[in-house]
Amino acid sequence: MRLEGPFSYKISIVPEGRGSFTVADHQGVSKFGPPLTSKLPKLYIVTVEGQHAPVYVGITRQSMRTRLRFGWTADGSSGYHGYRWRRNYSEVLLDVWCDLGSDHPDQMLDIEIVEAELVFLIRQVCGQWPSDQTEIHFHESEERHRRLATQILGHYLAARNG
Repeated sequence: MRLEGPFSYKISIVPEGRGSFTVADHQGVSKFGPPLTSKLPKLYIVTVEGQHAPVYVGITRQSMRTRLRFGWTADGSSGYHGYRWRRNYSEVLLDVWCDLGSDHPDQMLDIEIVEAELVFLIRQVCGQWPSDQTEIHFHESEERHRRLATQILGHYLAARNG
């Protein structure tokens, strides 16, 4: 694995209608660019300014806009109710890491293991699970997965705590 990131965005949630949100990076660009538009595995963290801990950690192989749109428009008819956090906040921060260097046949398993390790670390360090986390898949991890999760959380804590 070779994670690159974070790619950071502000997501503004439009309360009227499903699927309504805008994104902007730190330069005000209102769209996702490469590698977030690729089918490479991505891990993303949703935070809310002023909150002690992330509210959600997820993974995807879709482009970030496609993944967010899916989480926005889900209505439960297929069993998936979408992102809980889309209803709870008017603005969130999105940090995304992309796996640019895996030739492992199951790249998604690697990123899913890092996701679980990261959620576990958030629980240990922040005292609670991410508030809008609705599911997580656990697998046996290796030191490399735990090291990446620790690095990601360290970056998050340093950036958020100044």
